[in-house]
Amino acid sequence: MIGSLLDEPPAVVTAGLGLFDGALAAQGVTVTPVRWQPPAGDSRDALAGIAADPRTPDGNAEAARRLTAARPFLVDVARAAAVLGLQPAEFLHAGPPVEWSDACGPLRGALLGAMVYEGLATTVEEAGRLAESGAISLAPCHSRRAVGPMAGVISASMPVFVLSEEEFGGAAYCTLNEGLGKVLRYGAYDEQVIERLRWLERVLGPVLRDCVRRHGPVDMKSLIAQALQMGDEGHNRNRAGTSLFLRDIAADLIEIDAPTSQIAAAARFVNGNDHFLLNLVMPAGKACADAARGVPGSTMLVAMARNGTEFGIQTSGTGDAWFTAPATVPEGLYLSGFGPEDANPDIGDSTITETVGLGGFAMAAAPAIVRFVGGDVGDAVSHTLAMYEITLTEHPMYQVPVLGFRGTPTGIDPTLVVRSGVLPIVNTGIAGRVPGVGQVGAGLVTPPMPVFVDAVNALGARAAPVA
Repeated sequence: MIGSLLDEPPAVVTAGLGLFDGALAAQGVTVTPVRWQPPAGDSRDALAGIAADPRTPDGNAEAARRLTAARPFLVDVARAAAVLGLQPAEFLHAGPPVEWSDACGPLRGALLGAMVYEGLATTVEEAGRLAESGAISLAPCHSRRAVGPMAGVISASMPVFVLSEEEFGGAAYCTLNEGLGKVLRYGAYDEQVIERLRWLERVLGPVLRDCVRRHGPVDMKSLIAQALQMGDEGHNRNRAGTSLFLRDIAADLIEIDAPTSQIAAAARFVNGNDHFLLNLVMPAGKACADAARGVPGSTMLVAMARNGTEFGIQTSGTGDAWFTAPATVPEGLYLSGFGPEDANPDIGDSTITETVGLGGFAMAAAPAIVRFVGGDVGDAVSHTLAMYEITLTEHPMYQVPVLGFRGTPTGIDPTLVVRSGVLPIVNTGIAGRVPGVGQVGAGLVTPPMPVFVDAVNALGARAAPVA
Protein backbone atom coordinates (compact mmCIF):
# COMPACT_ATOMS: atom_id res chain seq x y z
CA MET A 1 0.00 0.00 0.00
CA ILE A 2 2.71 2.45 1.03
CA GLY A 3 4.92 1.34 -1.85
CA SER A 4 2.17 2.12 -4.36
CA LEU A 5 2.45 5.80 -3.42
CA LEU A 6 5.62 5.94 -5.49
CA ASP A 7 3.99 4.51 -8.62
CA GLU A 8 2.62 7.95 -9.57
CA PRO A 9 3.79 11.53 -9.01
CA PRO A 10 2.81 12.66 -5.50
CA ALA A 11 0.00 15.12 -4.90
CA VAL A 12 1.35 17.62 -2.38
CA VAL A 13 -0.82 19.97 -0.37
CA THR A 14 0.85 22.43 2.00
CA ALA A 15 -0.60 24.73 4.63
CA GLY A 16 1.31 27.83 5.65
CA LEU A 17 4.71 26.46 4.56
CA GLY A 18 5.96 28.97 2.02
CA LEU A 19 9.60 27.86 2.21
CA PHE A 20 8.59 24.22 1.70
CA ASP A 21 6.42 25.21 -1.29
CA GLY A 22 9.39 26.88 -2.95
CA ALA A 23 11.76 24.01 -2.34
CA LEU A 24 9.34 21.48 -3.85
CA ALA A 25 8.52 23.71 -6.82
CA ALA A 26 12.24 24.07 -7.54
CA GLN A 27 12.37 20.28 -7.89
CA GLY A 28 9.50 20.24 -10.35
CA VAL A 29 6.88 19.05 -7.87
CA THR A 30 3.34 20.35 -8.34
CA VAL A 31 2.21 21.90 -5.05
CA THR A 32 -1.27 22.97 -3.98
CA PRO A 33 -0.82 25.60 -1.25
CA VAL A 34 -3.68 26.07 1.20
CA ARG A 35 -3.86 29.22 3.27
CA TRP A 36 -4.41 28.44 6.93
CA GLN A 37 -3.96 30.30 10.17
CA PRO A 38 -5.36 30.00 13.68
CA PRO A 39 -8.73 31.69 14.13
CA ALA A 40 -8.57 35.31 15.29
CA GLY A 41 -8.93 36.15 18.95
CA ASP A 42 -10.05 33.81 21.69
CA SER A 43 -12.79 32.27 19.55
CA ARG A 44 -11.95 28.56 19.21
CA ASP A 45 -14.49 27.33 21.75
CA ALA A 46 -17.20 29.55 20.29
CA LEU A 47 -16.46 28.37 16.77
CA ALA A 48 -16.67 24.76 17.95
CA GLY A 49 -20.01 25.44 19.64
CA ILE A 50 -21.42 27.12 16.54
CA ALA A 51 -20.20 24.28 14.32
CA ALA A 52 -21.94 21.76 16.58
CA ASP A 53 -25.20 23.74 16.73
CA PRO A 54 -27.66 21.78 14.58
CA ARG A 55 -29.57 25.00 13.82
CA THR A 56 -26.68 26.77 12.11
CA PRO A 57 -26.72 25.26 8.58
CA ASP A 58 -30.47 25.69 8.13
CA GLY A 59 -30.44 29.04 9.92
CA ASN A 60 -27.77 30.44 7.62
CA ALA A 61 -29.48 29.04 4.55
CA GLU A 62 -32.75 30.67 5.60
CA ALA A 63 -31.15 34.03 6.44
CA ALA A 64 -29.34 34.08 3.09
CA ARG A 65 -32.56 33.12 1.30
CA ARG A 66 -34.48 35.95 2.95
CA LEU A 67 -31.79 38.50 2.19
CA THR A 68 -31.68 37.61 -1.51
CA ALA A 69 -35.44 37.01 -1.89
CA ALA A 70 -36.55 40.32 -0.35
CA ARG A 71 -38.18 42.77 -2.80
CA PRO A 72 -37.79 46.48 -1.89
CA PHE A 73 -39.84 49.10 -3.74
CA LEU A 74 -39.73 52.89 -3.51
CA VAL A 75 -43.31 53.86 -2.72
CA ASP A 76 -43.25 57.40 -1.32
CA VAL A 77 -41.33 60.43 -0.12
CA ALA A 78 -42.47 61.73 3.26
CA ARG A 79 -41.45 63.96 6.14
CA ALA A 80 -39.26 62.15 8.68
CA ALA A 81 -41.49 63.26 11.55
CA ALA A 82 -44.45 61.51 9.94
CA VAL A 83 -42.88 58.13 9.14
CA LEU A 84 -40.11 57.88 11.76
CA GLY A 85 -41.93 59.57 14.64
CA LEU A 86 -39.14 62.12 15.18
CA GLN A 87 -39.75 65.11 17.44
CA PRO A 88 -37.96 68.45 16.77
CA ALA A 89 -35.14 67.76 19.25
CA GLU A 90 -34.68 64.09 18.26
CA PHE A 91 -31.94 63.18 15.80
CA LEU A 92 -30.91 59.93 14.18
CA HIS A 93 -27.29 59.26 13.24
CA ALA A 94 -25.22 56.66 11.42
CA GLY A 95 -23.59 53.69 13.10
CA PRO A 96 -23.98 52.14 16.53
CA PRO A 97 -25.20 54.27 19.48
CA VAL A 98 -23.06 57.25 20.50
CA GLU A 99 -23.48 60.20 22.86
CA TRP A 100 -22.64 63.82 22.05
CA SER A 101 -19.61 63.65 24.34
CA ASP A 102 -18.12 60.85 22.20
CA ALA A 103 -19.29 62.10 18.80
CA CYS A 104 -16.61 62.73 16.18
CA GLY A 105 -16.11 66.02 14.34
CA PRO A 106 -18.22 65.26 11.24
CA LEU A 107 -21.12 63.94 13.33
CA ARG A 108 -20.99 66.99 15.59
CA GLY A 109 -20.90 69.26 12.57
CA ALA A 110 -23.91 67.53 11.01
CA LEU A 111 -25.87 67.71 14.26
CA LEU A 112 -25.05 71.41 14.67
CA GLY A 113 -26.24 72.10 11.14
CA ALA A 114 -29.40 70.05 11.65
CA MET A 115 -30.23 71.98 14.82
CA VAL A 116 -29.94 75.28 12.93
CA TYR A 117 -31.97 73.82 10.05
CA GLU A 118 -34.73 72.75 12.47
CA GLY A 119 -34.84 76.22 14.06
CA LEU A 120 -33.65 74.97 17.45
CA ALA A 121 -30.76 77.45 17.27
CA THR A 122 -29.87 80.46 15.13
CA THR A 123 -26.11 79.84 15.08
CA VAL A 124 -23.89 76.79 15.32
CA GLU A 125 -22.43 78.22 18.53
CA GLU A 126 -25.88 78.32 20.08
CA ALA A 127 -26.53 74.81 18.75
CA GLY A 128 -23.32 73.62 20.40
CA ARG A 129 -24.41 74.94 23.76
CA LEU A 130 -27.78 73.26 23.31
CA ALA A 131 -26.13 69.92 22.57
CA GLU A 132 -23.77 70.24 25.54
CA SER A 133 -26.76 70.88 27.82
CA GLY A 134 -28.29 67.50 26.95
CA ALA A 135 -31.36 69.05 25.35
CA ILE A 136 -31.21 66.84 22.25
CA SER A 137 -31.84 63.11 21.90
CA LEU A 138 -29.67 60.83 19.72
CA ALA A 139 -30.38 57.34 18.36
CA PRO A 140 -28.97 55.18 15.55
CA CYS A 141 -30.77 55.30 12.21
CA HIS A 142 -30.84 51.49 12.32
CA SER A 143 -33.01 51.61 15.46
CA ARG A 144 -35.85 53.12 13.35
CA ARG A 145 -35.43 50.99 10.20
CA ALA A 146 -33.51 53.85 8.58
CA VAL A 147 -30.01 54.35 7.20
CA GLY A 148 -27.97 57.50 6.67
CA PRO A 149 -24.81 58.08 4.61
CA MET A 150 -21.68 59.38 6.39
CA ALA A 151 -22.83 61.22 9.56
CA GLY A 152 -26.30 59.99 8.66
CA VAL A 153 -28.19 62.69 10.56
CA ILE A 154 -31.96 62.63 10.09
CA SER A 155 -34.12 65.30 11.70
CA ALA A 156 -37.87 65.78 11.89
CA SER A 157 -38.36 68.13 8.93
CA MET A 158 -36.20 66.26 6.42
CA PRO A 159 -37.88 64.48 3.51
CA VAL A 160 -37.06 60.77 3.37
CA PHE A 161 -37.48 58.03 0.80
CA VAL A 162 -40.01 55.41 1.93
CA LEU A 163 -39.36 51.85 0.75
CA SER A 164 -41.72 48.93 1.19
CA GLU A 165 -40.38 45.37 1.24
CA GLU A 166 -43.03 43.25 -0.47
CA GLU A 167 -41.88 39.68 0.24
CA PHE A 168 -41.68 39.75 4.04
CA GLY A 169 -43.55 42.95 4.89
CA GLY A 170 -40.77 45.29 5.97
CA ALA A 171 -39.94 48.95 5.32
CA ALA A 172 -36.86 51.17 5.22
CA TYR A 173 -36.07 54.89 5.03
CA CYS A 174 -33.29 57.26 4.00
CA THR A 175 -32.84 60.99 3.42
CA LEU A 176 -32.40 62.49 -0.05
CA ASN A 177 -28.85 62.78 -1.35
CA GLU A 178 -27.43 66.32 -1.14
CA GLY A 179 -24.67 65.89 -3.72
CA LEU A 180 -20.91 66.08 -3.11
CA GLY A 181 -18.58 68.61 -1.52
CA LYS A 182 -19.64 70.67 1.49
CA VAL A 183 -22.80 68.90 2.60
CA LEU A 184 -24.37 68.08 5.95
CA ARG A 185 -23.61 64.37 5.80
CA TYR A 186 -19.87 65.18 5.74
CA GLY A 187 -20.22 67.52 8.71
CA ALA A 188 -20.47 70.86 6.89
CA TYR A 189 -22.98 73.39 8.21
CA ASP A 190 -22.53 76.79 6.52
CA GLU A 191 -25.44 78.79 5.11
CA GLN A 192 -25.16 77.15 1.69
CA VAL A 193 -25.59 73.73 3.34
CA ILE A 194 -28.65 74.87 5.31
CA GLU A 195 -30.23 76.48 2.26
CA ARG A 196 -29.78 73.29 0.26
CA LEU A 197 -31.51 71.32 3.02
CA ARG A 198 -34.41 73.75 2.94
CA TRP A 199 -34.65 73.40 -0.84
CA LEU A 200 -34.72 69.62 -0.49
CA GLU A 201 -37.56 70.00 2.02
CA ARG A 202 -39.61 72.61 0.13
CA VAL A 203 -39.00 71.72 -3.53
CA LEU A 204 -37.26 68.43 -4.31
CA GLY A 205 -39.05 66.39 -1.65
CA PRO A 206 -42.60 67.41 -2.68
CA VAL A 207 -41.77 67.10 -6.40
CA LEU A 208 -40.41 63.57 -5.96
CA ARG A 209 -43.29 62.65 -3.64
CA ASP A 210 -45.89 63.62 -6.24
CA CYS A 211 -43.86 61.95 -9.00
CA VAL A 212 -43.46 58.63 -7.14
CA ARG A 213 -47.13 58.57 -6.18
CA ARG A 214 -48.10 59.15 -9.80
CA HIS A 215 -45.59 56.62 -11.11
CA GLY A 216 -46.32 53.83 -8.64
CA PRO A 217 -43.78 51.57 -6.88
CA VAL A 218 -40.25 51.57 -8.29
CA ASP A 219 -38.60 48.13 -8.22
CA MET A 220 -35.24 48.98 -6.64
CA LYS A 221 -33.80 45.47 -6.81
CA SER A 222 -34.26 45.25 -10.58
CA LEU A 223 -32.90 48.76 -11.06
CA ILE A 224 -29.77 48.00 -9.00
CA ALA A 225 -29.23 44.72 -10.86
CA GLN A 226 -29.38 46.54 -14.19
CA ALA A 227 -27.01 49.25 -12.95
CA LEU A 228 -24.42 46.59 -12.05
CA GLN A 229 -24.47 45.49 -15.71
CA MET A 230 -23.66 49.11 -16.66
CA GLY A 231 -20.60 49.69 -14.47
CA ASP A 232 -22.00 50.63 -11.04
CA GLU A 233 -21.21 48.87 -7.77
CA GLY A 234 -23.97 50.51 -5.71
CA HIS A 235 -21.91 52.36 -3.10
CA ASN A 236 -19.57 54.97 -4.52
CA ARG A 237 -20.40 54.57 -8.19
CA ASN A 238 -24.09 55.10 -8.98
CA ARG A 239 -23.91 57.00 -12.25
CA ALA A 240 -25.76 54.38 -14.28
CA GLY A 241 -28.35 53.76 -11.58
CA THR A 242 -29.10 57.45 -11.17
CA SER A 243 -29.62 57.74 -14.92
CA LEU A 244 -31.87 54.68 -14.97
CA PHE A 245 -33.94 56.09 -12.11
CA LEU A 246 -34.38 59.46 -13.78
CA ARG A 247 -35.35 57.82 -17.07
CA ASP A 248 -37.89 55.64 -15.28
CA ILE A 249 -39.67 58.54 -13.57
CA ALA A 250 -39.22 61.19 -16.28
CA ALA A 251 -42.67 60.96 -17.88
CA ASP A 252 -44.46 61.13 -14.53
CA LEU A 253 -42.16 63.92 -13.37
CA ILE A 254 -43.20 66.26 -16.18
CA GLU A 255 -46.89 65.50 -15.67
CA ILE A 256 -47.22 66.32 -11.94
CA ASP A 257 -49.04 69.44 -10.83
CA ALA A 258 -46.08 71.62 -9.90
CA PRO A 259 -44.45 74.77 -11.32
CA THR A 260 -42.35 74.03 -14.39
CA SER A 261 -39.40 75.77 -12.76
CA GLN A 262 -39.49 73.36 -9.82
CA ILE A 263 -39.79 70.31 -12.06
CA ALA A 264 -36.85 71.49 -14.15
CA ALA A 265 -34.77 72.25 -11.05
CA ALA A 266 -35.50 68.81 -9.62
CA ALA A 267 -34.55 67.09 -12.88
CA ARG A 268 -31.32 69.09 -13.16
CA PHE A 269 -30.38 68.30 -9.56
CA VAL A 270 -30.88 64.54 -9.92
CA ASN A 271 -29.21 64.46 -13.33
CA GLY A 272 -26.21 66.40 -12.02
CA ASN A 273 -25.73 64.25 -8.92
CA ASP A 274 -24.12 60.92 -9.78
CA HIS A 275 -24.49 59.81 -6.15
CA PHE A 276 -28.24 60.41 -6.01
CA LEU A 277 -29.19 56.75 -6.21
CA LEU A 278 -27.00 55.86 -3.21
CA ASN A 279 -29.76 57.07 -0.89
CA LEU A 280 -32.10 54.57 -2.54
CA VAL A 281 -29.63 51.69 -2.74
CA MET A 282 -28.99 52.02 1.00
CA PRO A 283 -32.61 51.64 2.20
CA ALA A 284 -33.11 48.90 -0.40
CA GLY A 285 -30.21 47.09 1.24
CA LYS A 286 -31.57 47.83 4.70
CA ALA A 287 -34.97 46.35 3.79
CA CYS A 288 -33.32 43.18 2.45
CA ALA A 289 -30.99 42.77 5.43
CA ASP A 290 -33.80 43.37 7.91
CA ALA A 291 -35.78 40.56 6.28
CA ALA A 292 -33.01 38.22 7.46
CA ARG A 293 -33.04 39.32 11.11
CA GLY A 294 -33.98 37.01 13.95
CA VAL A 295 -33.26 33.62 12.37
CA PRO A 296 -32.35 31.20 15.19
CA GLY A 297 -28.85 29.81 14.83
CA SER A 298 -27.89 32.11 11.96
CA THR A 299 -24.46 33.74 12.11
CA MET A 300 -25.01 36.01 9.11
CA LEU A 301 -24.42 39.76 9.35
CA VAL A 302 -27.47 41.98 8.95
CA ALA A 303 -25.77 45.34 9.57
CA MET A 304 -22.36 46.98 9.36
CA ALA A 305 -22.23 50.65 10.33
CA ARG A 306 -19.88 53.35 11.61
CA ASN A 307 -20.46 56.53 13.60
CA GLY A 308 -16.98 57.98 13.10
CA THR A 309 -15.89 56.82 16.54
CA GLU A 310 -16.77 53.13 16.46
CA PHE A 311 -17.42 50.48 13.83
CA GLY A 312 -20.31 48.16 14.69
CA ILE A 313 -21.98 45.02 13.35
CA GLN A 314 -25.18 43.12 14.08
CA THR A 315 -25.98 39.49 13.23
CA SER A 316 -29.22 37.69 12.49
CA GLY A 317 -28.87 35.43 15.53
CA THR A 318 -28.04 38.05 18.19
CA GLY A 319 -30.98 40.44 17.95
CA ASP A 320 -30.32 44.17 18.29
CA ALA A 321 -26.95 43.78 20.03
CA TRP A 322 -24.08 45.80 18.57
CA PHE A 323 -20.50 44.53 18.54
CA THR A 324 -18.17 47.49 18.32
CA ALA A 325 -14.52 48.52 18.19
CA PRO A 326 -12.72 51.78 17.34
CA ALA A 327 -13.18 52.82 13.72
CA THR A 328 -10.09 53.12 11.53
CA VAL A 329 -9.14 55.72 8.91
CA PRO A 330 -9.66 54.67 5.25
CA GLU A 331 -6.71 54.58 2.87
CA GLY A 332 -7.25 56.26 -0.47
CA LEU A 333 -7.14 59.42 -2.55
CA TYR A 334 -7.46 62.92 -1.12
CA LEU A 335 -8.89 66.10 -2.56
CA SER A 336 -6.48 68.94 -3.28
CA GLY A 337 -5.17 70.49 -0.08
CA PHE A 338 -6.02 67.52 2.14
CA GLY A 339 -4.13 64.47 3.39
CA PRO A 340 -4.41 61.61 5.88
CA GLU A 341 -3.90 64.00 8.79
CA ASP A 342 -7.19 65.69 7.87
CA ALA A 343 -9.24 62.46 7.76
CA ASN A 344 -11.78 61.32 10.29
CA PRO A 345 -12.09 57.61 11.10
CA ASP A 346 -14.59 55.64 9.04
CA ILE A 347 -18.19 56.85 9.24
CA GLY A 348 -21.64 56.08 7.79
CA ASP A 349 -24.41 53.51 7.37
CA SER A 350 -23.54 53.06 3.69
CA THR A 351 -21.76 49.79 4.54
CA ILE A 352 -25.25 48.32 4.31
CA THR A 353 -24.36 48.04 0.61
CA GLU A 354 -21.47 45.67 1.34
CA THR A 355 -23.73 43.81 3.79
CA VAL A 356 -26.01 42.83 0.90
CA GLY A 357 -23.35 42.08 -1.74
CA LEU A 358 -22.77 45.52 -3.27
CA GLY A 359 -20.12 48.22 -2.85
CA GLY A 360 -16.70 46.75 -2.18
CA PHE A 361 -18.10 43.25 -2.76
CA ALA A 362 -19.16 44.21 -6.31
CA MET A 363 -16.12 46.25 -7.34
CA ALA A 364 -15.33 43.81 -10.16
CA ALA A 365 -18.51 45.07 -11.84
CA ALA A 366 -17.29 48.66 -11.65
CA PRO A 367 -13.62 48.89 -12.63
CA ALA A 368 -13.88 52.67 -13.00
CA ILE A 369 -14.39 52.92 -9.22
CA VAL A 370 -10.63 52.69 -8.76
CA ARG A 371 -10.31 56.24 -10.11
CA PHE A 372 -12.35 57.39 -7.09
CA VAL A 373 -10.93 55.21 -4.32
CA GLY A 374 -7.45 54.31 -5.62
CA GLY A 375 -5.80 51.14 -6.91
CA ASP A 376 -6.17 49.60 -10.35
CA VAL A 377 -8.64 47.44 -12.24
CA GLY A 378 -6.97 44.24 -11.09
CA ASP A 379 -7.50 45.32 -7.49
CA ALA A 380 -11.23 45.75 -8.10
CA VAL A 381 -11.51 42.20 -9.39
CA SER A 382 -9.33 40.69 -6.64
CA HIS A 383 -11.34 42.44 -3.92
CA THR A 384 -14.57 40.87 -5.17
CA LEU A 385 -12.99 37.43 -5.52
CA ALA A 386 -11.65 37.56 -1.96
CA MET A 387 -15.13 38.26 -0.57
CA TYR A 388 -16.42 34.86 -1.74
CA GLU A 389 -14.28 33.37 1.05
CA ILE A 390 -16.35 35.01 3.81
CA THR A 391 -19.88 34.89 2.44
CA LEU A 392 -22.67 32.34 2.51
CA THR A 393 -24.13 32.70 -0.97
CA GLU A 394 -24.00 34.42 -4.34
CA HIS A 395 -26.70 36.93 -5.15
CA PRO A 396 -29.01 35.58 -7.87
CA MET A 397 -29.79 39.06 -9.27
CA TYR A 398 -26.65 41.10 -8.56
CA GLN A 399 -24.25 39.70 -11.16
CA VAL A 400 -20.73 40.58 -12.32
CA PRO A 401 -20.27 40.48 -16.12
CA VAL A 402 -16.46 40.16 -16.03
CA LEU A 403 -16.80 37.08 -13.79
CA GLY A 404 -19.08 35.32 -16.26
CA PHE A 405 -22.16 36.88 -14.63
CA ARG A 406 -21.37 35.22 -11.34
CA GLY A 407 -23.54 36.50 -8.50
CA THR A 408 -21.87 38.93 -6.11
CA PRO A 409 -20.59 37.47 -2.81
CA THR A 410 -23.43 38.00 -0.35
CA GLY A 411 -24.18 37.26 3.30
CA ILE A 412 -21.10 37.90 5.44
CA ASP A 413 -20.48 35.15 7.99
CA PRO A 414 -18.37 36.28 10.99
CA THR A 415 -17.25 32.70 11.59
CA LEU A 416 -15.66 32.66 8.12
CA VAL A 417 -14.05 36.04 8.78
CA VAL A 418 -12.55 34.85 12.06
CA ARG A 419 -11.40 31.51 10.64
CA SER A 420 -9.82 32.94 7.48
CA GLY A 421 -8.56 36.30 8.67
CA VAL A 422 -10.15 37.86 5.55
CA LEU A 423 -11.96 41.10 6.41
CA PRO A 424 -14.82 42.68 4.41
CA ILE A 425 -13.63 45.34 1.98
CA VAL A 426 -15.51 48.64 1.98
CA ASN A 427 -15.16 51.54 -0.43
CA THR A 428 -16.11 54.85 1.10
CA GLY A 429 -15.91 58.61 1.14
CA ILE A 430 -13.59 60.22 3.70
CA ALA A 431 -14.89 63.03 5.92
CA GLY A 432 -12.72 65.75 7.38
CA ARG A 433 -12.13 65.28 11.11
CA VAL A 434 -12.83 68.96 11.90
CA PRO A 435 -16.53 69.98 12.04
CA GLY A 436 -17.56 72.08 9.06
CA VAL A 437 -14.84 70.93 6.63
CA GLY A 438 -16.83 68.38 4.59
CA GLN A 439 -15.41 65.69 2.33
CA VAL A 440 -11.63 65.37 2.04
CA GLY A 441 -11.24 62.20 -0.03
CA ALA A 442 -12.34 58.64 -0.77
CA GLY A 443 -10.78 55.23 -0.34
CA LEU A 444 -10.93 51.70 1.02
CA VAL A 445 -11.24 50.45 4.59
CA THR A 446 -11.70 47.17 6.43
CA PRO A 447 -13.57 46.71 9.72
CA PRO A 448 -11.63 45.96 12.92
CA MET A 449 -11.33 42.21 13.51
CA PRO A 450 -12.42 42.41 17.20
CA VAL A 451 -16.04 43.11 16.21
CA PHE A 452 -16.20 39.75 14.43
CA VAL A 453 -14.51 37.93 17.30
CA ASP A 454 -16.99 39.44 19.76
CA ALA A 455 -19.92 38.51 17.53
CA VAL A 456 -18.65 34.93 17.21
CA ASN A 457 -18.25 34.64 20.97
CA ALA A 458 -21.79 35.93 21.50
CA LEU A 459 -23.14 33.51 18.90
CA GLY A 460 -21.19 30.69 20.55
CA ALA A 461 -22.78 31.53 23.89
CA ARG A 462 -26.21 31.17 22.25
CA ALA A 463 -25.39 27.94 20.42
CA ALA A 464 -27.75 25.07 21.10
CA PRO A 465 -26.14 22.34 23.21
CA VAL A 466 -25.27 19.07 21.51
CA ALA A 467 -27.95 16.47 22.26
